[in-house]
Amino acid sequence: MRNAVTTDKAPKPIGPYSQAIIEGEFIFASGQGCMNPQTGILETADVRSETRRTFENVRAILHAAGSSLEHVVKCNVYLRDIDDFAAMNEVYATFFSAPYPARTTIQAGALPGGIAVEIECIARKPK
Repeated sequence: MRNAVTTDKAPKPIGPYSQAIIEGEFIFASGQGCMNPQTGILETADVRSETRRTFENVRAILHAAGSSLEHVVKCNVYLRDIDDFAAMNEVYATFFSAPYPARTTIQAGALPGGIAVEIECIARKPK
């Protein structure tokens, strides 16, 4: 049975999608960016701070779903500019420990609102 996840501690969807869906033992979190959920303002100072804010949003969604970053098995990272890879990766590494989730990182070209990074993930629900 599929259940939608909703929390006010992460940005509200700006279209016809859920923050995350729980399907069986897995949580599929929609792509998140650097919007501050309290103010509704994009925090676009630099790719490091955008990555931090993005992971805070992902963490809030996973928490609302009964999981955490510790249970992430796969991340997809979309960068506006692949030259930001090292800076994003530096911050990314602070949110996970070995064994790290599987990951794909691509340059997406244009991201919503001109943000530098968007991240989606799949996590397990702990038993």
